[in-house]
Amino acid sequence: MPSGRRRSFNSHDRVGAGSVDLRFDKGRSSVLLRINLILLIAFALGMAAISLVVTSTLQENATREVLAQAGLMLDSAAAIRSYTDTEIGPLLDDKMVSAFRPQSVPFYAATQNFLTLHKEHPDYSYKEATLNPTNPRDRAADWEADIVQRFRNDSTTTQVSGTRDTPMGKTLYLARPIRVDSGCLGCHSLPSTAPATMLARYGSDNGFGWQPNEIVGAQIVSVPFASAESNAGRVRRDVLTTIAAVFVGILLVANVSLYMLVIRPVRRIVRIADQVSLGDTAAEEFPSGGGSEVAALSAAFNRMRKSLDKALRMLGG
Repeated sequence: MPSGRRRSFNSHDRVGAGSVDLRFDKGRSSVLLRINLILLIAFALGMAAISLVVTSTLQENATREVLAQAGLMLDSAAAIRSYTDTEIGPLLDDKMVSAFRPQSVPFYAATQNFLTLHKEHPDYSYKEATLNPTNPRDRAADWEADIVQRFRNDSTTTQVSGTRDTPMGKTLYLARPIRVDSGCLGCHSLPSTAPATMLARYGSDNGFGWQPNEIVGAQIVSVPFASAESNAGRVRRDVLTTIAAVFVGILLVANVSLYMLVIRPVRRIVRIADQVSLGDTAAEEFPSGGGSEVAALSAAFNRMRKSLDKALRMLGG
C-alpha cells in the first residue's frame, strides 16, 4: 500500500513537473522579452525627449554663434568706416576736385572690405542698406527698408536680428542702424554743398536731405540658416549616437546580470525540483547562488525537500 501510494505520487508529479518546466521555459522567455520591451519603450521615449531638448539647445547655440560672428563683421565694418572717414578721406580731399574718389566714402570702404571677407565666408552677405542712397547699389530692398523703419521708430534700438524666408531657405540676419554724423553732411545735406565731381557721377536727385543724427539706413549681415542647422544636426547626431551606444551597453549588462542572478539559478532550481518530484533522492542540493531573493527561495526548497524526505520515509514505514 505505501509503495502504491508512492508510485501514484511519482506518476502525478512526473506530469506536473513537465508542465512546470514547460511553463518556466515560456515564462523565462516572457520575462526577458518584457523587460527588454519595457527598456526599449523607455529608451525610445527618452531619446525622443532628449532629441527635442538637444535639437532646440543646439539650434539656439548655433544661432548665437552665427550671430556673434555676424556681430564681429559689423564691428569690422564700423571700424573700416571710421578709419576711412578720419584717415583716408582727408588724404583724398584734394583729388576730389578733379575726380570723385569712392574710396573716400565710408559706405564704399566697408562694402569693399566685406567683399574681401566674402571669399573666406561665402555664406555671409553684407549690405549698407539706405532709404535714400547716392549709389543705387545701396538702396534698401523692401525687407531691409522694414528693418530701417524699425530703427527709425525706436531710436533707442541698437541692434535687431531675426530670420526671413528666401528662395534658398531661411536666412538669419543681424542689423545695426546707420546714423548721420558730421562727416556725412558734407556730401548728403544739400546738392549745393556736395562735391561737383560726385554730382557729375551720381546726379543730384538721390542721397540728399539727410539730417543730423537721422537714421538713414542699416548695416545688415545675412547668412543662410542652413549653416546653423548643419552644425546643429551634426552635433545632434553625435550626441544621439553616443546615447544609443550607451543604452545598448546598459541593455547588454542588464540582460547578462538578469541571466546570471535570476534566470540561471531559477533554472537550476526548477531542474532539481523536477528531479526531486520524481523521487530522485540523489539530486543535488538547491543552489545558494544568485541574488538574496533567489538564495532565500533555494533555502525554502531545501527545507521543503527535507520535510518531503521525512514524510516519504514515514509513509514507507
